[in-house]
Amino acid sequence: MTMGIAEYSKHLAPVIASIGRSGFPARLMAFLKKLVPIDNAVILYYHRQQPPALNYNDLPPANRPTHIELFLKGAYLLDPCYRAARAGVEGFYHLDELAPVGFRNSEYYKNYFRHTGLLDECGYLLQLDGDLLNISLGRDEHHRRFSRAQQQLLREVSPLIQALYQRHWESGKPSHPQGDNLHSQLSAVLADFGTSVLTDREAQVIQLFLHGHSTKSIGQKLNISPETVKLHRKHSYAKLDVRSQSELFYLFIDALSSMQPPYRGDPLVGYLGRVD
Repeated sequence: MTMGIAEYSKHLAPVIASIGRSGFPARLMAFLKKLVPIDNAVILYYHRQQPPALNYNDLPPANRPTHIELFLKGAYLLDPCYRAARAGVEGFYHLDELAPVGFRNSEYYKNYFRHTGLLDECGYLLQLDGDLLNISLGRDEHHRRFSRAQQQLLREVSPLIQALYQRHWESGKPSHPQGDNLHSQLSAVLADFGTSVLTDREAQVIQLFLHGHSTKSIGQKLNISPETVKLHRKHSYAKLDVRSQSELFYLFIDALSSMQPPYRGDPLVGYLGRVD
């Protein structure tokens, strides 16, 4: 702990006082920034039957509109933090612990993450009565990555952050409309992406590329050689009329955006016919 108990209490008191109020996220961020150097933060709610909601964002204004819009449009489905939370991961995280091998060469990273200006990310994944919360803490490219000591300090206060946000959540928990689970629908759409055009193996390969896996890690996951992975990618690109992972990424986002609820099946069905 880099501060004494009196100073710690001084900075924690406003957070507790703001529970259930709109200023709670900002107060919580101010507290965390007193513990370790944090350049910016984003808090995202993932509701069960609604699209993600941006709850807090102090990214520089120049980095906000386009990239947050792309994220909320559907890129979040490829986010390692979102996928980890949906798999049940909870508590403190560091991005390197969650991201697949090859993540920093993925189109999600190139077309979204790096444009946020972030060099490093850690934070908290909270499970809130079936809904999810990601408190993302960033260091920008002008500074160093989070040190191990800083990560350990943030990890140690994880139970406190969980308890504070759980209480805040219960104080003003949003009501959800009845209906099909949006996450289940969109996860099924991602799993079906390309299946109307590609073979089963080709669809598996391009979906893993979208998730950020490298050629080598895809080969290991599917128990095939890297050369076979490359061959499946070549055939898939030809069938989808794309020439790069970047074009594949935007094809997925555009096709997903063209769908109307309920979301079912391969998003390319109907989409390719409209753009021909």
